[in-house]
Amino acid sequence: MQLELLNDQGQASANVEVPDTVFGRDYNEALVHQVVVAYQANARQGTRAQKDRATVKHTTKKPWRQKGTGRARAGMSSSPLWRGGGRIFPNSPDENFTQKVNKKMYRAGMAAIFSQLVREGRLAVVDDLKLESPKTKALAARFKAMGLQSVLVIADEVDENLYLASRNLANVLVVEPRYADPLSLVHYKKVLVTKAAIEQLKEMLG
Repeated sequence: MQLELLNDQGQASANVEVPDTVFGRDYNEALVHQVVVAYQANARQGTRAQKDRATVKHTTKKPWRQKGTGRARAGMSSSPLWRGGGRIFPNSPDENFTQKVNKKMYRAGMAAIFSQLVREGRLAVVDDLKLESPKTKALAARFKAMGLQSVLVIADEVDENLYLASRNLANVLVVEPRYADPLSLVHYKKVLVTKAAIEQLKEMLG
């Protein structure tokens, strides 16, 4: 299949051939959902922790006498039934949230996302994004001329000039094809792919 090649003003100047295996697949909503959720879960750190009744700060003094008050029996304020008491089944700090996704499923999910971006008109191809100097103002002006505000750039090579110019722009992320993730593809409103990066995506996902 063919996609339009955009110039610096965001206008179509030519057509470029792209592989159907990456940009022309059917959309599998269940698979894409699984890939995105697994990516978020694998990025999660199991550092949260809660206290049980043995570790919560409390006194061992009996709150009131056993009989005669009309209230329920209570031994100490660390009971899980009390406000400020310990949890019955607390979260441990070494909890594992990872989810396994097979390589074949991950590649198919990424290709389905790219294909859906093409159908929605959210993916465009550019010749390159080379910069002569690491100037954020120059890159911001280029995106403004193309009418882009929230953009993910997948470049075949992220040199120092492009990295330094883009790192301080809000809603802009520049990555190489191997670092493109499903969450960013779904999050950003527009995805720019350089011509050289298409071949790398074909090798990775085709």
